[in-house]
Amino acid sequence: MTEHTQPQPTADLYDERGDALDSVSLQFQDLGGATRFAGPIRTIRCHRDNALVKQLLNTPGEGAVLVVDGARSLESALMGDMIAESAVANGWAGVIINGAIRDRAAIAELRLGVKALGSNPRKSAKDGAGEIDVPVSFGGVTFEPGGRLWADEDGILVEPASTASAHSSTARADGVTAPGAPTRG
Repeated sequence: MTEHTQPQPTADLYDERGDALDSVSLQFQDLGGATRFAGPIRTIRCHRDNALVKQLLNTPGEGAVLVVDGARSLESALMGDMIAESAVANGWAGVIINGAIRDRAAIAELRLGVKALGSNPRKSAKDGAGEIDVPVSFGGVTFEPGGRLWADEDGILVEPASTASAHSSTARADGVTAPGAPTRG
């Protein structure tokens, strides 16, 4: 997907692919400068410690979406403006945080999709506690590394890793099977 290409709206994507996609039931706030974003999933599980978030977003994102399970904690922020700026510089499409961020005004100016439950000015710990690229679950959905995610103003859709890998060879940049492309059964 190029910088100027917008992913297909989630409502249209769900109408086309329906039960092949999972819909996240939690209501997230759109906090980044890009409200519509999509990409392959990377994950982190951490609680009140953002060292792994900073570490991973400092690596090439190649259009991926980082899903952070912060256990719904709003007690401290798992991402601020400096980490978000690093995500943009490294080519991440977006970040979804089951928890809080900070520096909302600055993050809203960045060309990065950001969804979180809320914000808190308090910094989190930086001890490196947590896990990278493990399945995480919230909002009735399991996010697996290698799966695919679409997000916009209507919500978040997830394609499981097993389906995403079979589907990727016939998918357009927005993740929808190209018309006339062979499908795998």
